[in-house]
Amino acid sequence: MLDRYTIKMIRGPINATAKLVHKTGIKADQVTLVGFMFGLMCFPALALQEYNIALGFILLNRILDAVDGAVARIQGITDSGGFLDITLDFLFYSLVPFGFVVADPDANAVAGAFLIFSFIGTGSSFLAFAIMASKQNIENPVYQHKSLYYMGGLTEGTETVLCFILLCLFPAYFATIAYTYAALCWITTTTRIWAGYQTLK
Repeated sequence: MLDRYTIKMIRGPINATAKLVHKTGIKADQVTLVGFMFGLMCFPALALQEYNIALGFILLNRILDAVDGAVARIQGITDSGGFLDITLDFLFYSLVPFGFVVADPDANAVAGAFLIFSFIGTGSSFLAFAIMASKQNIENPVYQHKSLYYMGGLTEGTETVLCFILLCLFPAYFATIAYTYAALCWITTTTRIWAGYQTLK
């Protein structure tokens, strides 16, 4: 997954922003909620086919999602904050394809539903293993400062953001992009289920 590389590239500016946010007294959970509100604003923009505006809200959401984690590492990572962050992330991820479905149901409904279905696979396999890994005290060697165990895969945060960017830049090709990314999600889900089962077994 690309997250391990993009984290290295954005760590400097994100940490600098987090320090400024921390000095104002703003809490990590507040950053999470504000980011989610920006994410929600992409839905009416998508529904109205204002794709450039939607892209702006998507990027704001993802930037604040990175900042909230950096703020949490300064203020102290909490289970409640990790729970809030990951729950709102998956709601946001599903909201984006739904916005495209509402924008053009005749062209996008089946592909959008399939993409949301694929997110159920990646999300459930990720979260289910994280629960069991915590129960069995399995350490995460790559993402040691995350509140949940992060499994590898072809389709994680960076890849999903790239997919959303492509969808907004080329909305006429929504179905093609959605089906392609959904197929990659199912590769991730299948390998996660196999690897997770074997690890826990």
